[in-house]
Amino acid sequence: MKIAQAAKKQLDLSTATLRYYENIGLIREIKRDDHGIRDYTEDDLQWIEFIKCMRNAGLSIDALREYTAFFFEDDDHTLSSRKKHFGQ
Repeated sequence: MKIAQAAKKQLDLSTATLRYYENIGLIREIKRDDHGIRDYTEDDLQWIEFIKCMRNAGLSIDALREYTAFFFEDDDHTLSSRKKHFGQ
């Protein structure tokens, strides 16, 4: 799904917001077509919906950036630090 479709029809966000979220690392790198236009997958859209819900719940951008970094970290050695950080 192209950025304009995703922003307006699916997510109710502006294209500028989607680009901002991508630039600051809340959204992982979005695949692009041959013309350089972002092409969102269903997984991308679900992740953005999650971000949108967390923002609506009052979570700050900084907290979301930290969570995103932990979420996408795949090293086992960070598991204990992630559990400690999230109080588990």
